[in-house]
Amino acid sequence: MKAKSKKYLEAAKKIETAKTYSVDEGIALAKEVAFANFDETVDLAFRLGVDPRHADQMIRGAIALPAGTGKSVRVCVITSGDKIKAAEDAGADFVGSDDLVAKIAGGWLEFDRVIASPDMMGKLGRIGRVLGPRGLMPNPKLGTVTPDVAKAVTEQKAGKVEYRTEKTGIIHVPVGKKSFDNDKLKQNIEAIITAVVKAKPASAKGTYMKSLVLSTTMGPGIKLDTLEATALVK
Repeated sequence: MKAKSKKYLEAAKKIETAKTYSVDEGIALAKEVAFANFDETVDLAFRLGVDPRHADQMIRGAIALPAGTGKSVRVCVITSGDKIKAAEDAGADFVGSDDLVAKIAGGWLEFDRVIASPDMMGKLGRIGRVLGPRGLMPNPKLGTVTPDVAKAVTEQKAGKVEYRTEKTGIIHVPVGKKSFDNDKLKQNIEAIITAVVKAKPASAKGTYMKSLVLSTTMGPGIKLDTLEATALVK
């Protein structure tokens, strides 16, 4: 295991490991202990009382964060007809049809999100092995397969994030940048907590939100009070 840096250890000393912090306290502390010389991403990690091995307990979705992510997203749209111009007008970085499918099949991957119209899904089968392992395959449940490609582009550009449970029941979600105002970070945190709480499967037993940890890209984790956080659900 890689040894933690001196700066990390110094930052960790400012966090009381036995304490759980309110969301407001957590945001302020995360900014205080952030030490990298770039604008770190702020992440929220949920540990949930679910078993993702059961299909009905796999939590997956997407949400447009109210204050955005602070990250520039390169959007690729695979569509046809009039929707090509609609996607271009909405700000998509790359738009095409069979030409883009062939380009991706050849190894081109200079994008962060892929949106497709339903009529193109049959042609995406040939690049499923390229996009799937990278989490880029368009999915109707995530709003990336839609006849309204312009709306989907606008949402992705505005800061739509995807979330899903890992094998251990953990969800990691970016909620903004260190440079964001505290209020904006809180708005985003409230939005994602609300989405995850409302997605609780009926088959999940016991404590649903077991822990909630806030951190920056390089900084140590800060445990949040799950009861206080749940009270923020709208």
